[in-house]
Amino acid sequence: MIPFQLPFTLSESAALLLSTLLVSLALALIALIRNRRDLIAEEEGGDDLSAVFENPSSIVPHVEALRRRLLNSVVGILVGLLVGLALSEPIIDVLAQPIGGREALLAIGVTEPVRVFFRVALVSGAILASPYVIAQLWIFVASGLKKSERRVFYFAFPTAIILFLSGVAFAYFVMLPVAVPFLLSVLGFNITPTPSDYIKFVTSVLLWMGVAFELPLVVFIMARMGLVTAGILLRNWRFAIVIIAFVAAIVTPTVDPVNMAIVMAPLSVLYLLSIIMAVFAGRARRRRQNAAEP
Repeated sequence: MIPFQLPFTLSESAALLLSTLLVSLALALIALIRNRRDLIAEEEGGDDLSAVFENPSSIVPHVEALRRRLLNSVVGILVGLLVGLALSEPIIDVLAQPIGGREALLAIGVTEPVRVFFRVALVSGAILASPYVIAQLWIFVASGLKKSERRVFYFAFPTAIILFLSGVAFAYFVMLPVAVPFLLSVLGFNITPTPSDYIKFVTSVLLWMGVAFELPLVVFIMARMGLVTAGILLRNWRFAIVIIAFVAAIVTPTVDPVNMAIVMAPLSVLYLLSIIMAVFAGRARRRRQNAAEP
């Protein structure tokens, strides 16, 4: 039997970070599953706004539920920060791989390594805790929503995570290996980046590419709300290309056409995917309107 192999090699630090993120997502899923029965029970006996004015004491259970969810969120953030402190050094190793490792960075300040360590720890801890925190806040908010509105969240939440991670992976495995050597070779200067500047640069690229990959989901939600249609997106594809080029110029750390093309290609595919998503969203919206008609 031929053993399964990934198309790319994961370092021990990257594998540890990925495992921790999967554990965080699993905890968020467990929290949603454990509270699903309570959500259904609250939906059946939910209070409207007029009932709250008529009986102010009816809001007490909601305040207590909010306090419980906020307390759980704070605990999740504290645990995330502790995990971030433990994983800060492996995360720095992962971020430094496109430039050749931490040895390629030169600290020019005595406190710079410490500042970079804690900055990475705080940011990574908040990111790792975010799925659990979002799940806790959703458990509270969902009790006041309709079943159709909840269904959108259960689709949007995992889709947003998948798209964001896809954008981060694209930037890390495809974009940075091309952009970083180009930047270091511009005009033949001997460049040795500092840890703070390099970490800020890499995290900015990863963040904005992750956000850019959310385009299909944003278009789908807008189409479900009736703000856009697939026809509008298709007719205005020329303007979309101009906007994509503008976004690529902002996100791309270089101004050369090669790096811009690397960013524009997936964004163009995502725009096409957005049109397809808008088609399905439009159909679902029309079916909902037809069902609501007497």
